[in-house]
Amino acid sequence: MPFTPGRPITEAKAELFKGLAHPGRVRILELLAEGDRTVGQLATETGMELSHLSQQVAVLRRVGIVDSRREKNTVLCSLRDPQTAELLAVARRMLTRTLRDDQALLAALRKADDAVALADRARRPE
Repeated sequence: MPFTPGRPITEAKAELFKGLAHPGRVRILELLAEGDRTVGQLATETGMELSHLSQQVAVLRRVGIVDSRREKNTVLCSLRDPQTAELLAVARRMLTRTLRDDQALLAALRKADDAVALADRARRPE
């Protein structure tokens, strides 16, 4: 549910992040960041069945991230706010940094030459 007066902002933020907390919904947003899509296009590009896709789009509409409108016989979906694409980009940068840090830690562990590392190497061949 989008922000309403009197409601704690932390609740509104939590609802927004709950709306993002599904891989299918994130994929839908990634596609919509490229441009408006029909429900049929989204179904094809995500590999979701129409009924499942419609449920996920409904969640995104309910939290105020996606808009949809009917044009003749098709439903066209779009991002409500173009900054949603920036939010996805920030998430990508955060994940990239975390993975880079994890790789550095893994490399440091592999190079470790302390008693624990030596005991571990003696226990199992590499």
